[in-house]
Amino acid sequence: MRVVIDTNIFVSSFFGGNPEKIISLWKNGKIILCLSKEIIEEYAEVLSRFGLKHQRELKELLNLFSKRFNMFFISSTPTIKIIKSDPSDNKFIKCAVSCNVNFIITGDMHLKILKQYKNIKIINPENFMAVFNRQTL
Repeated sequence: MRVVIDTNIFVSSFFGGNPEKIISLWKNGKIILCLSKEIIEEYAEVLSRFGLKHQRELKELLNLFSKRFNMFFISSTPTIKIIKSDPSDNKFIKCAVSCNVNFIITGDMHLKILKQYKNIKIINPENFMAVFNRQTL
């Protein structure tokens, strides 16, 4: 299952709960993380801003990105300008379209309000875990 994970989920994963479970699914090869250069840059910038720059978990995460561990990386994305209230969120939709993902996992209201774009479901961590658990039973 291919997914795009919004930055707020990565930040939240350092504090436990469903976001941490989702990152564990990726690290354990249960889901495939789809990324673009724009998304990786935002992950690094936001995690550093939150003071996570020197934590072991962040170093491990960046190491996994550099090795392209269990991920699909897209170098170019289509022009999509569907989210006008926060245009920077369009990068997640562009990546999802380019990688033909099943889900965008997010806590961001600008994305969640869409609920779906084309065949891509836009879902919060709790609902994603419920869907994932149903599919793996």
